[in-house]
Amino acid sequence: MARPTKDRIIEQLPEIKFFKPAGVPAKKLETVEMTMEEVEALRLKDVKGLTQAEAAEIMKVSRPTFQRVLTSARQKAADALTCGKAIRFEGGDYRVVRPGHCPKCGEKHQGRKKHHHGHENKKKNSKDKKKNK
Repeated sequence: MARPTKDRIIEQLPEIKFFKPAGVPAKKLETVEMTMEEVEALRLKDVKGLTQAEAAEIMKVSRPTFQRVLTSARQKAADALTCGKAIRFEGGDYRVVRPGHCPKCGEKHQGRKKHHHGHENKKKNSKDKKKNK
C-alpha cells in the first residue's frame, strides 16, 4: 500500500486558474489539469530561478519529490502549448503558507530565532524526568 501524500507548502496561489489558446472556444478544447503544487514548482524553479534544493526546502519535500513534481508540470505545460490545449490549475496536496511564517502554526518567524512547538518541549521534559530518576 502506498504512503499517504504529505501536503506540499505553497507560498502563493495563482490569481488566474485557467488558460486557453486565443480564438478557440473553451468547449472545443481538451484541458490539461495541473495541480497547485505543480504550478508552485514551476514558479519557484523557472520564474524565481531557485535551485531544486532551495525550492524543495520551501515546499517541504525531498529533492527527488520536487524533481517529479517539476517534471510532471513541465510535461503538462509542453503538451498544452504544443498541442493547443487549455490548462486548468486545481487540486493537489498542499497548504498555503505565507513566506517567513511557520508551516506548522502559521506564526511569523522573528529573524533567525528558533521556533518551537509544544511537542518538542514534551520530548525535552521526558528526558529531564528520566535524568531525575
